[in-house]
Amino acid sequence: MSKKNRYAQLIERIFEKYYFKDASEVPFRREDLVETAKELGIKLPKNLGDVIYSFRYRAELPESIQKCAPRGLEWIIRPTGQAQYKFALASSPKITPNPMLSETKIPDATPGIIAKYALNDEQALLAKLRYNRMIDIFTGITCYSLQNHLRTTVKGMGQIETDELYVGVDQRGIQYVLPVQAKGGSDQLNIIQIEQDLAMCAEKFPILNCIPIAAQFIDENLIALFSFEEGKIGISISSEKHYRLVPHEELTEEELLSYRNRLI
Repeated sequence: MSKKNRYAQLIERIFEKYYFKDASEVPFRREDLVETAKELGIKLPKNLGDVIYSFRYRAELPESIQKCAPRGLEWIIRPTGQAQYKFALASSPKITPNPMLSETKIPDATPGIIAKYALNDEQALLAKLRYNRMIDIFTGITCYSLQNHLRTTVKGMGQIETDELYVGVDQRGIQYVLPVQAKGGSDQLNIIQIEQDLAMCAEKFPILNCIPIAAQFIDENLIALFSFEEGKIGISISSEKHYRLVPHEELTEEELLSYRNRLI
C-alpha cells in the first residue's frame, strides 16, 4: 500500500469517527493515528508528524472529507496544542503566486559557493532571500536575520516552526519582527502558517510590529514574496511582488528606466 493511500485512509477514518453534521471543527489527537492504524492494520511511519504535515502542506485532504464542507469553504488541519489538532473550515487557505503579476529584475548577489551547495529548495530560497536582501527590498525596512528554523510553543497551538525570523527598523525608528515562511518544490504555502506566525509574534515580541512574510519559488530564479495583515475579515495579502535574480549584465538600462514609471 503506498504512503499516500496509507495516509489518506488514516485521516479519512479519523475524520469519519469524530465528524457530525454541520460541524465546523472536528478535534482529534496524534494518538488517534496510532489507534486508527491498529484498527486498519496499517504500518505507521516512524515520524507520526509526517502524516499531519503531508495534509497541511503537500497533499489535498481526501475527497470524502472535502465533500462535507459547505460551498466556498474547505477543510484544513490546524494545531490546537501539544499533539492535538482539529479539522477546521476555512476559505482560500492556500497561497499561490498571481501569474499576471509583473517581474522585477534584481542583480543576483548569491555567492556561487552557497548556490552550489544549498541542500534543498527551501534552504536555497532562504539563502537567496538573505544574500540579496530581498526582505529589505520588498518591505522598505532595514532587516536583519535573527534566527532560522525557530521552533517554539504558542499558547493554544502547541509547537510551531518559523523558517526564518528577521527583525528590522525603518526610517522613522519603528521596529519590526518579520517571520518568514519559505516553500520550494511541491510544498505549498498555507494561511495556517501565517496565523501561527502572527500568534507567535504577539506572544514573544508584543512591542514589535509584526509583518508576516511568505516566499515561494515560481521557477529557479523567480521568487514570489507576500506580506500579510490581519483585519476584521481575517488574514489577507497586503502585498505581492515577483523578483527575478539575474546576472548584472542582464539588467538593461531600458529596464531600469522603465522601473521609474511603475506605481509602488
